[in-house]
Amino acid sequence: MLRTTGQSFAVFLFTVMLLCGAQQWPVTAQSTSGKPGATVPRRNLASQKQRNAIALAMSAGPPAISRRASIIGCVGGSCADMNELAKGPTKELRTGTNGWVCYPLKDGPMCLDKQWRKWMEGWMSKSDPHIEGTGIGYMLRGDTGSSNTDPFAMVATKDNQWVVAPPHIMVLYQDPKMLDAFPTDPKTGGPWVMWKGTPYAHVMVPVSPMKKSNGSVR
Repeated sequence: MLRTTGQSFAVFLFTVMLLCGAQQWPVTAQSTSGKPGATVPRRNLASQKQRNAIALAMSAGPPAISRRASIIGCVGGSCADMNELAKGPTKELRTGTNGWVCYPLKDGPMCLDKQWRKWMEGWMSKSDPHIEGTGIGYMLRGDTGSSNTDPFAMVATKDNQWVVAPPHIMVLYQDPKMLDAFPTDPKTGGPWVMWKGTPYAHVMVPVSPMKKSNGSVR
């Protein structure tokens, strides 16, 4: 009797182990507190990256705009920069309701209105953007740096005026002559024109002081 019971229990235990082995076990990951050992189901890892990307994109604009904007990023969530966004594939991480789109770019997230999205389409295809009115874009986290003269430069050189911009608003004009009222020097302490003389020229309006770099633009 005991032998029969023991054998039955062994068969039952073996069956349970097989069933459990077929399940998707959680994986160990870093917790939000930075302490190891927190268990996060595999299916939640992608959603966490998506939530992080949405939060990054929303930080680019005023809450009144970004909380109702569409969020477009890369398949993995955030994008390294506009080049990665341009190469694609892209993914709509959240559908918005106000006509704005925010992008989770690690080198400088941005929120753009309709005219600025036309500008981005032109920049991505290296064609002239068809601007039909004043455009507004937000980069309230600033950026990690770009050329002030070359729209497609990816690294700083001795003559491309590499600028690390503070938090700023970007303004597009349908009539490029309106840009003549602004300087092109980012060190003046106020608005300046970036990429003047190109189809992608626009006004940069800093909302915090520009960091000084030994009297030179970098």
